[in-house]
Amino acid sequence: MSEAVWTASGKEETAALAKRLAAWAEPGTVLALDGDLGAGKTTFSQFFAAAIGVNSVVNSPTFTIIKEYEGATMPFYHMDVYRLSMEEADELGLDDYFYGDGVTIVEWASLIRELLPSERLELYIEHEGGDSRRIRLVGIGGKYASWCDALNEMGES
Repeated sequence: MSEAVWTASGKEETAALAKRLAAWAEPGTVLALDGDLGAGKTTFSQFFAAAIGVNSVVNSPTFTIIKEYEGATMPFYHMDVYRLSMEEADELGLDDYFYGDGVTIVEWASLIRELLPSERLELYIEHEGGDSRRIRLVGIGGKYASWCDALNEMGES
């Protein structure tokens, strides 16, 4: 496990982080997002989707729970589990997405932590006023820990 902190003074820096992570993504990548309402989880997801070549409008899947998009190199699965109980989430067959041929972002991921893959990148987004955000990344598993290490080495966070 490794951690990194990314400070974004505006949406451009949030987009830069999403683009960097998207460049490292491959099928089976799972990003687990958490943060208060309005912290920027969906905005980050939109930037990430654009970075992997999703041309569709990406919006919050709050009521549909899971939205699937076609990216340039792989599918993008966008989930919002805020309104789900653990039992309901367990019945959705989330493993098909987590271990499938695309990349998955789960908003409110801590609500289903027990169902998430043992290896994942957790992002905790904190609103710091205006468009400023503090994003704490926790890489769980070798691949994701190396992502955090790389961000730390770049010194851009």
